[in-house]
Amino acid sequence: MAYWTHTKNPIGVFTEKDTGNYFEYSLNDDPYNGFNEDFLHKIWVGDGYRYGTVMKTRVAVCVDEDEYGLPVTEKWMIKQHREYAV
Repeated sequence: MAYWTHTKNPIGVFTEKDTGNYFEYSLNDDPYNGFNEDFLHKIWVGDGYRYGTVMKTRVAVCVDEDEYGLPVTEKWMIKQHREYAV
């Protein structure tokens, strides 16, 4: 899930601590679709993107949705978090 993909309008990059994989992220500019308003960013992965919120030392990333349509999230610890100059 961590190989590079085409990131649209990236605003930063981070390394996931456990695996050492790099991820770029951009602002969540998608229209409301049921739950994505809770997530500030798109984390770009090999098959597209996942909704998430990138913080200073961790990321909350949506990996699935439950039977009620609510997001299932994982917490990733990160390092080497860099925001790109705009």
